[in-house]
Amino acid sequence: MSNPIILDEPLTVRELAERLDNNPIAVIKALMSMGVMANINQTLDLDTAILVSEEMGYTIAEAEPEFEELPVVDEGPAAPDRMRLYRDEPKDKLAARPPVVTILGHVDHGKTTLLDSIRQTRVVDREAGGITQHIGAYQVQKQGRTITFIDTPGHEAFTAMRRRGARGADIAVLVVAADDGMMPQSYEALDHVRAAGAQIVVALNKIDRENANPDRVYSELADAGLIPEQYGGETPVVSTSALQGTGIDELLDYILIVNDMNQEEIVANPDRDAQGVVIESVIDPRQGVTATLLVQNGTLKQGDSLVVGTVAGRIRAMFDWQGKRIKSAGPSTPVQILGLPDAPSAGDRFGVVASNKLARSIVEERLAKQAGSGPARITLEDVYRQLQAGSVKSLNVILKADVDGSLEPITDSLKELNNKEVRIEVLRADTGAISESDVMLAAASEAVVLGFGVEPDRGARERAESENVEIRTYNIIYQLLDDMERAVSGMLDPVYEPVTIGKAEVRQVFSVRRGKIAGCYVLDGKVLRNAKARLLRGREELWEGDIETLRRFTDDVREVAQGFECGISLKGYNDIEEGDIIEVYQMERVN
Repeated sequence: MSNPIILDEPLTVRELAERLDNNPIAVIKALMSMGVMANINQTLDLDTAILVSEEMGYTIAEAEPEFEELPVVDEGPAAPDRMRLYRDEPKDKLAARPPVVTILGHVDHGKTTLLDSIRQTRVVDREAGGITQHIGAYQVQKQGRTITFIDTPGHEAFTAMRRRGARGADIAVLVVAADDGMMPQSYEALDHVRAAGAQIVVALNKIDRENANPDRVYSELADAGLIPEQYGGETPVVSTSALQGTGIDELLDYILIVNDMNQEEIVANPDRDAQGVVIESVIDPRQGVTATLLVQNGTLKQGDSLVVGTVAGRIRAMFDWQGKRIKSAGPSTPVQILGLPDAPSAGDRFGVVASNKLARSIVEERLAKQAGSGPARITLEDVYRQLQAGSVKSLNVILKADVDGSLEPITDSLKELNNKEVRIEVLRADTGAISESDVMLAAASEAVVLGFGVEPDRGARERAESENVEIRTYNIIYQLLDDMERAVSGMLDPVYEPVTIGKAEVRQVFSVRRGKIAGCYVLDGKVLRNAKARLLRGREELWEGDIETLRRFTDDVREVAQGFECGISLKGYNDIEEGDIIEVYQMERVN
């Protein structure tokens, strides 16, 4: 750690760990200590990367940013600097491409409704196949030009970490409700957009509400550094009502205006092998793995060999966002592909390579780098023992279920198991197969992965083996809850109450060099050397503490029974008088 390390660009957690020559788990734990939840493929902005590195004890040297072409098969998420993909492309090969737009904002401010309104009024070729909701991206036409939207709300790829959504886009629409104003998630989304370097258009939604207050929102935007055009600034703010369809055309017009103002950046080289990012992936029982990709540079073709994170495969079939089969897809085009053997993680980068053999060798090399010894195995039984020992006060859980209908009741039931002393912390609750990302989060947070009606994919099984994380799967809810309840019972602090075991009356007090000894007669029960005692004078309790010595004549003893005499000295206390009562008790567990 003595040599300074140069960090001059945003990095994924994996890339930062490699740069620091450290384990990704160590980086994730350091991030968690800073209040940042991130998985291995999460991109960290430069400031965060520097802060966590310094937190881990590394010395970071300053350097001027250098822009190097991303490797064709770079495994990190989309780069925050959009031009990195195109910087070294031959200028005569660069051509304009459709802008990629994502919609971000606070919950309940109308993101989903706004997307639905855009789809209903401006979809490409409405009668050809309809809208394929699950693909996570779609395209619309305006002024004879195409705009690509990444369907941010509700999507695994972008809701878990909004920064990914912004970094996959050229333009971000920040939705702010006119009746609610800027809220915590609004500012959070804005931070992610700024970190990504995406252009911003504000949709002032719910303008039809009676309590709408645009002026207040303009002021809050200005305070956040977004000076609205209405205030003489440069941030476009479009009044919309997603429910009524008001302002949709104007919003699309502004997106095209912002695109034209940044046309030098919104370009790509269509005449090269494709690069891009994974929007989402699922395992279809009939078709196998289906992955939704966004082509960012080059042209993707059926039959291409791909490297996607730690997955290698060949495209057997490719479909556009409406489900129509296609042979190729250019820049800014969302596609769904078949042919990958395993499901890649949302946000992973993909690249086309020359052959399947090369793709497999790259993946093998990456997997080899990930291999290594991990921490001690994290099991529910281990957690139970730790909780009984009092070393843990919360049980961290990663929960994956087959459908939302299962997820919600399980999550609610787990919350009901919480009590004043112990909590079950559900760090992630989501539908779908247990993924490598879930296992990485579990390893970093010492969590147990619970699956209901789902199984881990291959990547998750391999990662769980290397990181020694336990995965438990269930098909019956009450069995899952019974296991968790037993774990919680081990987390409770034992409850102890004082139980009186004997009483002794002070009949004479002897002064010795070290203090005073009470000559006592045991009235009831017994006196134990390792017990605790109270000194009572009448009804008043004067002292409480440990018995220091217990003697019969000149011998130290462990116990004196009722009806016998003894000498008792109290630890740190000498104000003893004849007639005092020494009440002896032990703390006994009552639960």
